[in-house]
Amino acid sequence: MERTFAIIKPDAVERRLAGRILARIEEAGFIVRGMRLQHLTKKEAEGFYAVHRERPFFGGLTDFMSSGPCVVMALEAPDAIRKWRALMGATDPAKADPGTLRKEFGSSIERNATHGSDAPETAAFELGYFFRGLELI
Repeated sequence: MERTFAIIKPDAVERRLAGRILARIEEAGFIVRGMRLQHLTKKEAEGFYAVHRERPFFGGLTDFMSSGPCVVMALEAPDAIRKWRALMGATDPAKADPGTLRKEFGSSIERNATHGSDAPETAAFELGYFFRGLELI
């Protein structure tokens, strides 16, 4: 079993899609080991996306991620990182495969409904950023 970190982003929460996305997560065989609704502050979003600080999209990304509540989750499944990224689809919804979350629920590269860790090291950092100790079952 492997754990990964996932976010249902503010655009999807605002559009009342969190339940539909969560149902797809469970249908795909993931176990939710931690979950909460959280409205990130600008500072929390900047800390979370610090790896992108020098990139031109950093300001817009952190503004967006702090614009409304999101759902943060710890997901568990065999090969969870790869499996979650496949379920999400390509970052750009226009390039995502049919049936993926981003194809179905995303509207742009920025407003693409979901986030997921891309590697074991990233998952460890991201899970630790949002969940501490006994919060994960």
